[in-house]
Order: sequence, then C-alpha cells, then structure tokens
Amino acid sequence: MSDQALPPARRATGLTVTDGVAVMVGIIVGIGIFRTPPLVAANVDSDLAFVAVWMAGGLITLAGALCYAELAAAHPDRGGEYHFLSRAYGPRVAVLFAWARGSVIQTGAIAAVAFVYGDYVQSLVPLGTWGTAIHAALAVAALTALNVWGTRRSSLGQRGLTAATLVAIALVAVAGFLAPDAGPVARTSAADPSAALGMAMVFVLLTYGGWTEAVYLSGEMRDAQRAMKHTLLIGTAVVVLVYGLFNLALLNAFGLDGLRASDAPAAGLMRAIGGAWGEALLAVTVAVMALSTLNGTILTGARAFHALGSDVPVLSFLCRDDLKARAPVAALLVQGAVALLLVLLGALTRDGFKAMVDFTAPVFWSFLFLVSLSLFLFRMREPDRVRPFKVPLYPLTPILFSAACAGLIYSSLAYTGTGALIGVGVVLAGLPLLLLMRRPDAPERAVAHLAAE
Repeated sequence: MSDQALPPARRATGLTVTDGVAVMVGIIVGIGIFRTPPLVAANVDSDLAFVAVWMAGGLITLAGALCYAELAAAHPDRGGEYHFLSRAYGPRVAVLFAWARGSVIQTGAIAAVAFVYGDYVQSLVPLGTWGTAIHAALAVAALTALNVWGTRRSSLGQRGLTAATLVAIALVAVAGFLAPDAGPVARTSAADPSAALGMAMVFVLLTYGGWTEAVYLSGEMRDAQRAMKHTLLIGTAVVVLVYGLFNLALLNAFGLDGLRASDAPAAGLMRAIGGAWGEALLAVTVAVMALSTLNGTILTGARAFHALGSDVPVLSFLCRDDLKARAPVAALLVQGAVALLLVLLGALTRDGFKAMVDFTAPVFWSFLFLVSLSLFLFRMREPDRVRPFKVPLYPLTPILFSAACAGLIYSSLAYTGTGALIGVGVVLAGLPLLLLMRRPDAPERAVAHLAAE
C-alpha cells in the first residue's frame, strides 16, 4: 500500500473507542504476566520498587504507543515498522530489520513463549530435568508442522482465548488476595542497583509488549485523532490496572522473596488455594493461551523470512510457497529450525525464558529506538504533512520514549548474559545480505509480504 491516505473503505470502518480498547487490551495482556513477575522481583529490593517499575512500564508504554499512533496515522501502511524505517533511513536499514526480525526478534519470541508453555505443562506432565525444554521443542515442532499444512487461526477463537486470559488473571488475583499475608520480607540490596533496575524494566516492558500492533487501528476508527488518543489512554490504564492488581495479589501471597523463588507463581498460588485441581486448571489455561500465541507468532514470523527471500536472490528459496497449503513452507521450516536451535540454547542455561529475553531484547529495543527517532525526522522533513493524530506534549513525549529505548538497549547489553551478545552477533551476520539486495527499492516488495500478517 502506498504511503498516501488510505482509501475510504480502509480509512474508517466505524471502529469505536470501546472496540479499540478491547483490541489493545487483548493484544497486550498475554502469557508474559504469568512468567515475568519473579524475574522482576529478583531485580528490585522492596515491594514499593516492585510496584513502581510496573507503573513506570505503563507510562513508557503509553508514550511509545502515542508516538506510533502519529507515525501510523501520518504514514499509513500495513508494513508497519518496516515501512517507517525504509522511509526514514533507506531500504538497507529496512532489510536489516527484516533479517533481525526473522533471525532474532520473532524466533526469540517463539522460543520464549515455548518456554512459558513448557514451564506450565511440566507441572502437569513432568518429563524430568529437561522436561520444560522438551515440551517447548515439541510445541514449536508441532505448530510449525500445522502451519506448513496450512493451518490458520480463527478470530473467534482468539477472542475466546483473550477472555480466558483475563479470567485466569482474575482468578489468580482473587486467590492472591484471599491467601494469608506473606508477612515481613527479608529484603536484600543488589550490588549494582542501577543494573537491577534496568533489568527489571526489560522484563516489565516485555510484558507490556504488543502495543506496537494496536496502534494500526488509527486508520480504521471514526474521528481518529480523538478516538485514538482516548483508546490509548483508556487501554493503557486498563492494562496497568490489571497488571497492578495481579502483582499486588502475588506479593500478598508470596512476599518478594517467595516470588523470586517461583518459576510459575500463579500455578503455585492456585495449588495453595484450590489444591491439585486449581493448579491443573490454571496450568491448562496458560498452556492453551501459550499455544495460541505461539501459533500466531510462528505464522507471522515466517513473513520476514519470506520477504528476505524475495529481496535477496541468494535467499530466494525462502519465498517459495506451497500452493496446496497456501503457506510459505520454506520460510516456516527455516524459522522452525532456528527456533528449535534457540530452545536448545535456552535449555543449556539456568532459565530458558530469561535466556530468550536476553537474546532478543537489545535487538528489539535498538530498532524501536530507530523508529522513535524517525518521528523527529518526519516532523523536520515534512512539516506541512497532514497528521490526523499528533503526539501530545511534543517533543517531550517522544523524548521520553526515545530515552527509555536507549536506556533499555544499554541495560539489555550491559547487564545480561552471553545471549544478548549472540543476538547482536546474529544481526551483524546479516550485514553481507545488504550487498546482495536485488535492487535499491527491494523493500517495497518486502513490505507487502510483511503486511500479509
């Protein structure tokens, strides 16, 4: 799609603020909240700090969403970040983003979600020391196979799973507040408080992830300038409230030290309150949600490999479709192989989920930082461009978001393990592809492929 105004049929389909809030909350609130609280707790030294980082994450999420809303409204294109980066910095940066997305960001996300699935299924079907990784690998392999055969998600099913997510969070929150108070907590101080705080924010903002997709509703809403602002404000407030109550419930039930020691705190809480049946019910719910997220991530992630195949001749095999299955089979298989390799890498560490966060975080935040700066570039280059939605309090809001991105790049590089360096190394390994691009305007085709998500 061109960068000009959307045609009437696409420009306004009658979505309301209520519709927008429902979609935004459904995208953001996912399985991450069932896994990240212990990791956040391990990097703060008080209950107040634990709650404060979750509130700060909501503020940064809102700032980022407002920036994306302006970009999406002023430069409507289904290619999303790929399109923004191509317009702001040129096609080579956009192609490098496609490589990073296919080899690090999306595959790392697949492995991370698979480990959450493995953590909870392991509590139902123990498979020994390597059980979590085995369950994770089986899920990746099975869902990759299903997508190769042409399996697609149903929007109705996804709505049902989103509702199940909120119900599960509500059940855990109620159980947490009904549980006996954890009592005084022996607090410890990190040797480097700034390092700990930085890593806490990495995990918090991972859990808030998903708003980058929600902002593309701007072209579908009535009175986009007013409706988008209200959607983002209300949607962020709802997510902050849900996450705040959930984490307060966990603190009440476990205390900070108890939360640090639990890999699956929600399951443990349901076991304490409802016995084996309560734990099993929650574990099954989280596992189903994880499979849904995993399936969608596998489906959309293959588009990046598919786009690279169309733009870099040496990788042309990646864009071959199986017409019978109507699926990018080669791209799916390569993506599945990379994700399984990452599951193996995660299995060799103490915490596979954390290893995948380390692997993806610096790359993800680096490209998000470039997107945040593109807003300033577009404002300077195109001062007269029509912007249906403008970031409130410009330039303070985008400065806050850009500063947060820069801080998270630093934190995810300075205070994580070797996984972060491996992720950066994989992205750098894609630099030679820029010399093999088909022609300077190649990303225009890649945008079309990425938009098919």
